[in-house]
Formats: sequence, structure tokens, C-alpha cells
Amino acid sequence: MNSNFNNTKAYPSAEGMKSLRQRIKEVKTTRWIRFGIVSLLFFLWVIWMGNPWLSLIWLLLLDIYITAYIPWTWWKKTKGPVKTVMGWVDAIVYALVLVYIIFAFIGQNYKIPSSSLEKSLLVGDYLWVNKTIYGPRVPQTPLHFPLAQHTLPVINTKSYIENPQLDYHRLPGLRQIKRGDIVVFNYPQGDTVALKIQNPDYYQICHDLRRNGIDNPRQYIEQNPQMFGEIVWRPVDRRENYVKRAIGLPGERIAIKSDSIFIDGKPIADPENVQFNYIIPVSATIPDEKWQSIGVRADDHGAAPVDSEFAGFRYYDVPLTAAMKNEVETWTEVSGPLRKESMSGIYDLSGMFPLGANYGWTRPDMGEFWIPQRGSTLHLTLDNLPIYERAISVYEGNDLKVKDGKIYINGEPSEYYTFKLDYYWMMGDNRDRSADSRYWGFVPEDHIVGSPMFVIASFDEERGWFDGKIRWNRILRDANPDRKW
Repeated sequence: MNSNFNNTKAYPSAEGMKSLRQRIKEVKTTRWIRFGIVSLLFFLWVIWMGNPWLSLIWLLLLDIYITAYIPWTWWKKTKGPVKTVMGWVDAIVYALVLVYIIFAFIGQNYKIPSSSLEKSLLVGDYLWVNKTIYGPRVPQTPLHFPLAQHTLPVINTKSYIENPQLDYHRLPGLRQIKRGDIVVFNYPQGDTVALKIQNPDYYQICHDLRRNGIDNPRQYIEQNPQMFGEIVWRPVDRRENYVKRAIGLPGERIAIKSDSIFIDGKPIADPENVQFNYIIPVSATIPDEKWQSIGVRADDHGAAPVDSEFAGFRYYDVPLTAAMKNEVETWTEVSGPLRKESMSGIYDLSGMFPLGANYGWTRPDMGEFWIPQRGSTLHLTLDNLPIYERAISVYEGNDLKVKDGKIYINGEPSEYYTFKLDYYWMMGDNRDRSADSRYWGFVPEDHIVGSPMFVIASFDEERGWFDGKIRWNRILRDANPDRKW
């Protein structure tokens, strides 16, 4: 009995003893065709990535499709529930790998969460974002679940593993960002997050706490987890996705004067659907149907006009395009001229970029200042340092300090700094209700995700299924009609 047992263990199976020639001879023609197509696509991807070491992965594909030294399909020879379960696992793994590749290098879906780009993009629009137009980023956090940005639903845990972290690298794209493009990007100030209060962001919270007399905001936040929750760090490509319009490009000088934008000293035209807030004095409540007829969301006009004892009149505070303003002025409920201003206090003007600096800037009046450009050198002073401090220290990873009135970068006194990345100035079309670059500053190029191409579907969250919830006229509509190819 012992000799029989030992003989059984001593010799490999007939399958394992097959020579390479036998294995290749047994491969069906259809499998060769599939292997050829996969290999072609793989090597095109390697060329695109520009990293020849990746070609070694082809040996794994060779074994999967041809040689089969590793028993990838062992479960197909089993019976019962194991075969059924493994069949589902195999299909799900293939699907996730395909989704990972598509989402990482081609494009992905994105939902518009806020009204910052109304009326160009609407709350409830589901967009297809093209990542090839500016060139897809190689995933900086490669180990992540492809269907979740940073948090797995239901179980509310991280959808990614922080290590390894790869250096920023962008593959060749069709073109650079142009002024007027609608761009999806990772939120620049989303690196540090207080999980229970994510809007306003962590840095705005710290700024507000300092204004209220708390000298060490981070310590205060850590000591009050019941209010702020856990503080977490997120890699660049796992931060929240934002969508805004590119207004200022690398190397340009930008200024905002009375809501007009100046680039290199010259005014630029506003987008067609730009909105500003207007104070609308009224003698009676305006019915919801009227607001709906011109496309004003209930969240934007409120349930009833504000009765201001101080101002002495009743009013609505509503964002309107020029065409919408002309329509509202004809309504019988309107009791006086509309004023282009906001009394809603939606965004605290003390939180203007750069946080903590005393430039006296406001939402409609900022600048003038330079937008950093890769390879360009800036003369740093204590006066302009607040504008560029975060770009130098956080986005480009330098140790920046000020001692005895001098600027030190990586321990060396520095009056000049050469930027490693391009930066952009992004703004929403709904100007008075958009948290954009006026509050958190520049968007580094390594945060750029892509550009919306078309609307996959659109749902009006304020309507019922039988009351116009589905916006049929927006399905497959160009999401970025002002794009300049």
C-alpha cells in the first residue's frame, strides 16, 4: 500500500507532462484568433503607455490563452456548486477588469451634483466623461475598485488601497485644455477630509475656526470626532470629482472686475448661459409653475419670498440668465427693478482664495495675478506668496517656510521658483452659487480627469416619474457644445 501511495505522488499528471509543442498543437484556431486580437490591443496599449517593461505581462496572456501551464480554468473540470460559483466569479472578474481599463484610460460616467454649471449642465445630468481628449492619467492609486470613487456604498469603507502610489504620468491626448472647455477634475482641496463635514471642506473649516479664535484648528477637529468625524487623507485620483469651465490657462494673468473676467488685461466674453443672482422685489408670491417654466429649481427660488423688515420689501434671491431675467421682468408679481446682487450669503466672502490672506478680494472683484505654467519661473515675494504657497508646497511637494522675513524652499533661501506643473483657473456658469477657483484657487494638471462629451441620461430630482422627471430632450445631447476642437 505504501509503495502504491508513493508512486501516485511521485509522478506528475499527464496534463503536466505535455510538451510545449503538444500544448500549442491542441490550441483551437478560434483561441489563436482571440489571442492575436488581445495581443495586438495589448501592445498598442504598451506603446501608448511608453513603458516597455509592461510588455513582460504578455507572457501571462500567452499562458492564459495558449500554453496553460497555470491551471486557470481548473474549476471547469469540477461538478456541482463549485463549478457554478466559479463560473460567476470568472465572469465578474473579467467584467471588473474590463470596467477598470475603460474607466482608467477611456472614460467614465459622472453625475452632476450641484447647480454650479446651470444652465449648461443641469442637476441630475449623467454624463460620459472622455479621458482621451486631454490624455488619460496612469492610475496613481492602481489598487482600487473601479465603480466607486473613494468609498464603497453600504459598508462605507475606502474603495482603494493607498499603497502603492505611482508618480503622475499622463498619456498623449488629442489636445490641451482650451478656454471655455467644461472640465472634470479632482477637487484640489480634497486631500484632507473630515468625514462628517465634507462641505465646506477641511481647509475652509480650519479657516473659520481660526476666525472664531481657535489657534489650533486641526487639534480641535481631532478632539471633536462626534462633530467632524475621522480625518482621512485621499490620493489625487481618489478625491471628489468636480466639473467647472476652464477660464484661465497656464501662463496667463487673470483679474475679475465687477463680475467681468480679464485675461492679460483684456475682457473675455461670458458663456452663453452664464447666470448671476438677482434681487427680485415682489408684491405677491410667484407660483412654482412660473419658476418651472423658465427652468429655475425650487432650491434656487425657495418656497416663498423673503419678508425683510430691514429692507422694507419682499423679495426673491434667484440666479438668472439674461434671457430669464428679461422674462421675469414681465411678471405681474414683480414690483420693481431687478438688482444684480446676492443677499443669500450662500458663500462667505471671507473664505476667498487665498484663504487667510488679506487682499480684500471678493467674489466679483479679484486680482490681477499670474496663473502658474510648467517650466516658468516666478519671482516670489512675501506679498504674492499666499497665492502660490499651496501650489509650491502641496501640489508640487516642497518644504516651504518663512523665517525672519525670508522664503525658504527645501531649506534653501529662495526668491524664485520654477513650476513643475501647469495650472488652470476654473469657474462655474452659475457665478454667484459656484464654489470654484475663487474660493480654492488653481487646479493642477495632475488633477485633470477629462471633459464631458454627452448626456447619458437626465433626471429632474424635483419632479415625479409621471410629471417630467426624465428629461428626454437632454439624452445624448452634447455636454460641452462650446468645446473648441
